[in-house]
Amino acid sequence: MSVLLQCLSHTPLVGHFDPAPPVLAEVDSVVAAARERIKAFQPELAVLFAPDHYNGFFYDVMPSFCIGMAAHAIGDFGTAAGPLQVPQELAEECAAAVLDAGVDTAVSYRMQLDHGAAQPLELLLGGLRKVPVIPVFINSVAIPLPSFQRARLLGEAIGRWARALDKRVLLVGSGGLSHQPPVPELAKVEGLMADRLKGSGRHLPADEREARTQRVILAAKNFVQDPNSLHPLNPEWDRRFLSLLEQGQLSELDGMGNAELSALAGKSTHEIKAWVAAFAALSSFGPYQTSDRYYREIPEWIAGFGALSARPEAVQA
Repeated sequence: MSVLLQCLSHTPLVGHFDPAPPVLAEVDSVVAAARERIKAFQPELAVLFAPDHYNGFFYDVMPSFCIGMAAHAIGDFGTAAGPLQVPQELAEECAAAVLDAGVDTAVSYRMQLDHGAAQPLELLLGGLRKVPVIPVFINSVAIPLPSFQRARLLGEAIGRWARALDKRVLLVGSGGLSHQPPVPELAKVEGLMADRLKGSGRHLPADEREARTQRVILAAKNFVQDPNSLHPLNPEWDRRFLSLLEQGQLSELDGMGNAELSALAGKSTHEIKAWVAAFAALSSFGPYQTSDRYYREIPEWIAGFGALSARPEAVQA
């Protein structure tokens, strides 16, 4: 039984609208180092905490959390498409353990995932099916949202379950830090867009998906020219958040409300709850030590972009 954690921001804009070559090379170096750490660890199972952006989860049924018993990626923004290698029996055991721990989670035998899940699997593991993976969805855009506390308790429950396995377990948290790309809100749309958010967007026509891609690219270009065209990035908050993770002060976030976080760092910043859940899972293995912290504001990607790795203290020693 051993564990390694890697959290990493994702972005749908990579390859579509990139920062200057030195910044891109810097990010590539961070990702390559993380990939080498994971390769040396040789994980036998990955647990992936990730959000969705109205590509797999909609208001026909919008759970706070969902554990995938089987899953496939849709390939939006040029990311990998196809089925993941989900070990169904283990995923079922994981879901049962979480429910037994008093944390409500949905389950899905047809989980549909977007770039928020596919990109870290590609970058860190080399593909969707390189390692058996249990995907854990955390609702990060569709009001009402789960709290930091519930995300922490979810992670702790999964960590206690994973600790009992005789496996090398990789914990992955995927999400941007401060950011607010142009994600539609149900209360502010009507007609076709409202219908898409309520479920018909699950199988979006190719022309609409391309239009959506182009809207995000255009928003990023405008954001570079005018930082006030979207919610500004908040590097001060991002660095504070990373420090809280490093110090193991996860419960310090319990008192922060969702509206407060949105106002502070943008409405898509709730994706950091995937990081909180991953670190909470790691905390179930005992005190931990972090390493390889990275942070940079990247307006071209509409994101405070970060990475952070961690292992139990005993392993670090």
